[in-house]
Parts: sequence; structure tokens; C-alpha cells
Amino acid sequence: MCGIIGILGKHEVSPQLVDALRRLEYRGYDSAGVATVDAAGQLDRRRAVGKLVNLSDLLVHHPLPGHSGIGHTRWATHGAATEVNAHPHRSGPVAVVHNGIIENFRELREELAGYGIQAESQTDTETVALLTAHYMSQGMDEVEAARTTLSRLHGAFALAFLFNGQNDLMIAARKGSPLAIGHGDGENFIGSDAVALSPFTDRITYLEDGDYAVLTRHSVQIFDADGNQTNRPQSRIDVGATTIDKGGYRHFMAKEIAEQPVVIADVLSHYIKGDRIVLPDGLNFAEADRLSLVGCGTAHYAGHVAKYWFEQIAGLPCDIDVASEFRYREPPLSQNSWFIAISQSGETADTLAALHYAQNHVNRTIGLVNVGTSAIARDADIALPTMAGIEVSVASSKAFTCQLTTLAILALKAAHDRGRLDDAGLAAHLKDLRSIPALLQQTLSLSDDCRNLSEWLAEARDVLYLGRGALFPVALEGALKLKELSYIHAEGYASGELKHGPIALIDRDVPVVVLAPHDALFEKTISNMQEVMARHGQILLISDSDGIATGGEGVHATLTMPKGGGAFQPILYAVPMQYLAYHTAVAKGTDVDQPRNLAKSVTVE
Repeated sequence: MCGIIGILGKHEVSPQLVDALRRLEYRGYDSAGVATVDAAGQLDRRRAVGKLVNLSDLLVHHPLPGHSGIGHTRWATHGAATEVNAHPHRSGPVAVVHNGIIENFRELREELAGYGIQAESQTDTETVALLTAHYMSQGMDEVEAARTTLSRLHGAFALAFLFNGQNDLMIAARKGSPLAIGHGDGENFIGSDAVALSPFTDRITYLEDGDYAVLTRHSVQIFDADGNQTNRPQSRIDVGATTIDKGGYRHFMAKEIAEQPVVIADVLSHYIKGDRIVLPDGLNFAEADRLSLVGCGTAHYAGHVAKYWFEQIAGLPCDIDVASEFRYREPPLSQNSWFIAISQSGETADTLAALHYAQNHVNRTIGLVNVGTSAIARDADIALPTMAGIEVSVASSKAFTCQLTTLAILALKAAHDRGRLDDAGLAAHLKDLRSIPALLQQTLSLSDDCRNLSEWLAEARDVLYLGRGALFPVALEGALKLKELSYIHAEGYASGELKHGPIALIDRDVPVVVLAPHDALFEKTISNMQEVMARHGQILLISDSDGIATGGEGVHATLTMPKGGGAFQPILYAVPMQYLAYHTAVAKGTDVDQPRNLAKSVTVE
């Protein structure tokens, strides 16, 4: 959500800014802009609504010279996606880019109006520029004015300031939203993440909450929330690991779906050695009497699947919460309970806030993240990487199945620690889990079948997804994917709940996707499916060959899944959910990798 880049460089900076913003497109945005300071100290900016190509075209006709600059991709919060609301925002000698929300901007705006200072935009961000310019007009220098402004702001933000007359000065600040500094040779950079900074440097410093930094080309001074100069550690990033390309696929999502057998194999090799699960010290689940799993969107559904594993395999009571609601309902948590925060980016604002709430109430906090340097990874007692690698498409695919695989490993560790599984039982489950990459490779062959079904689904206004047990959350995830990518209304339901209301929606025009592996719940699910068919509902049955042979008569279409995987079949069944959504979106002509209104990393509440 929103991307920030800042460069104090040696070369013309506008092309570099646009290229870095292009690497941040995966975060989601609806407008973009850059500001530069030229050799004479002149500050200027360009902004455009829509895709980055519009900004690139504008810069061709109205170039911005200079070796110093800031850039931004905006995901609208306050104010519509218009040029006047796009970043950078400028007031007199200062330009600002911002990720986050300034919660007290209305009060500050009223205060500024008392001085005769009026805003031009609807945004909270412009208030930062207006306030900084006001303090400079009172005689403060750039650093003092920015520091005083920061002390007035409430909310979450990552900010970068650029100043007229100063082509070797940039100020950066972070509270709640991620921001990193990149160190070069006679150059320095700031960025929302390592992906944006990797073309320029492999040396990164992550700002801590409350930090602000004063940058020149040859120096970086970092100050903590109390204003004391401090040192933050530098880390080296693997530049190769931040490479973004489609690898010959039409879309990033298609590539990321296809990568799942490999990345899940990476998860298994990372955490499983022989018939042993190897986790950091301090993860003995015999010490826990309850788990709380928290996430947003797809991460929440991963936790929902894991709830079944923790309770059925490990006998460990487990609560699953939407992160945005968790702390507001003030859940009673025991000192013997553990908390697991699930987040692809590790920067999800609601999940991070839930983690901070839990830290005061539970014995152990665990961060399940795909970015090892993220805020959740740093703040949790123990961070567990999900090994998915960079996921560019806004709609998650491989990150979801890597989360599921890591959670499955944790559930097995819990079962062994608590005496629910002996060594032989653990080895049997690990064998099932190790079979998943090969089974996933077989499941990828369903892509063409899903493409053939996409025209049918693309004509629908509503689609229902049904599943039982651990396949119920996968049905929820399938419905979410279809909504995200194709903009078709879809809902997931536990199969047995259909007759308690949703069956009223069934008619000949409503496709119903049924997830029904031939397991202990198969007959129950097929019974619910027959209720749909009796009302002329059009069924897509997804099952293995035994399930298709037993229950496939009279359905509209089938997808045949491979047999195997044991309790971990939900990982396999995620793939047709992804392909159905992907191919339906392609059939409808929507933007697969960057669906409207969505952001990859939601860093505002």
C-alpha cells in the first residue's frame, strides 16, 4: 500500500525514481508522482493519475532535471484518485511523500487555517507539507521544521521530505509504516522496502518505530523517538532474491501459482530434517494451553485451516480472529496461551497492532511472515519465515500455501510435544506432508480445465463455494480470490450451513463450486450438494477420482484432484481455487496482478 522512494544520487534521478516505483507497483496504487531538486536548487514535481506509464509520458513532455528526488505511488485513503490528491504534496519550499494516515490532520488543518493557510487537496498528507512550510516561515531550518512537524503528528506514517534550495538533503521518518535507508558510495536512498532499493545498493538500514533520519549523499544521521542520535544496524540483502520478472508467464500470478511446488519444498527442507521438525528454541507446545491465530484476508483463512490441524491433530484449543477486530473485542488471554500473527509482508497494520496487544497478555508471540526483516518479524518473540520469496501479484497464491505448510509443521510439532503423536505417528504425517510438492505439480495440470470453465464463471453475477472441515476455509479463500480478481460477487460457506439461509440464492444462474475430497466428510458434503442440484444449481465438483466416480453424476463439471496428502489436502485444493479465479479474470479482461482498489501490503488501519 503506497510506495516511497527517495534518492540523493549522482545521475539524473527522474528515470531512477520511476523505475523504482515500477518495482513497487505490486503494493497497489492509483496515482503516482515525483519531485526533484535540480543543480540550482529548484524544487519541482510531476504527478499523474492511473498507471506509471502516464507519469512516464508526462516526464517525457515535461522533464524534471536533478540528481535529488522523491517518488510515490498512492493508494487513496483521504480523497479520490485525482492529480491534486496525488503525491508528492508541496507547500512553498517543501515537498512530502507519505504512506499511512495522519489521524489528527483535521485539527492541524483548522489550526493552519487560523494563520490563513489553506489546503488545496483532500488529503491528510498535504497537512504535513503545509505545517513544515509554516514552521520554516517562522525561521526554523529544514531539519528543525520537519522535526517539529513530526512531533505534532498522530497516526501511522512513513514520510520523506525534500526542500527547495537543498539538493543534498532529505529527511525520512517512520512511525508504524515501514521505511528503510539504502547506503551507497557517495549516494544514499530511502524506500518502502528492499525491493525498491535493490537496484541501487545491497546495504540496508531499517528504521525503527519513531525514528527520523537526516540524509545527505555522504552521511546518514538517525534519531530515535526521544530525539537522541542512535545507530541502527545495517543488513545485507540478497539482490538476486529481489529480482522481479514474469519468467515468460503472461502474469505474475500465473508464475507464482506455478512456483508453489518449489517454494513448498523449500519450506519442508527448512523445517524438517529426517523425521524431526527443527524450530527455534522456545517452541515447546507442551507449555501452551491455547493458541490465538490472527491474520487479514488470505492470511486469516490460512489460520482458519490451521485451527482444524491444531485442534484435531494436536488437541490444542485454537481461536482464529480477523486482525482488525482482535484487539477491539479485548479477548481474555491466559498467560499460558500463545499468539501467532500471520502476514505475508510482516507489515500489515492490523496484524501488527494485534501482536502488540497480545504481547501484554500471552506467554509467547510468534510471527509467521514472508519478510524476515519486517516489523512483525522484529517485534514477535520468535519469527518463522514462510519461504515464499517475492510475491508480486496483489492476490496471494504461493504465500498462502507456504503459510499453510508452515502452520501444518507447527501443528505436527504441537502434536508431538503434547504427546498426541508418537515418533511413528509423526513420521507418517511428515510423509504425507512431503508428498505435497509432487502432488501440487500434478494439480498444476488443472490449469487448462480451469481455463475452459472460465467463460462459464465469467458470465455469473454470483458464485457460491462450499466445503466442510478444513476445506471450508479453502472455500472462503476461493470466493475471495474470485472477488479480488474478477469482481464477481462470491461467497464461501460451510456445506452444512447452506440450508440455513444461502440455499435461497440457488437458481440455474448461480454456479456452485463444491470442494469434496473422498474423505470421512465426503458423504455429508455430497448430500448438501444434492440439495443444490434439486434446486437446479449448477455444480462444479472438485474431488479425487473416487469422489468423482461416486458423486459426480449430474453435475455441470468436474475437476479431478490427485489422491494423497492426508490431512494436508487443503494445500492442494488451494490451487484450483487460484486457477479458477485467475482464468476467469483473464476471460473478463480485468487487471490480474493489480486488481482495482486493492493493495498488496495494507499498512494503514
